[in-house]
Amino acid sequence: MTTTTGPRQWAVLINDEDQYSLFPSELAVPGGWREAGFTGDREACRRYVDEHWTDMRPASLRRAMDGAGSG
Repeated sequence: MTTTTGPRQWAVLINDEDQYSLFPSELAVPGGWREAGFTGDREACRRYVDEHWTDMRPASLRRAMDGAGSG
């Protein structure tokens, strides 16, 4: 007998630092996060994140590093 626990549908969330997270789609989006526009099962959401989150540096670090080279 197989039992399924946990959410069946997930939402991909993104924060102001352009960091991604998976979150149960039936729950309200927590403060500091917004929907990235993709929902699905956990594996589909993981693939979406893998395809879209290509630079793991937080946005503030990317901005600082980009600015450091221009001075």
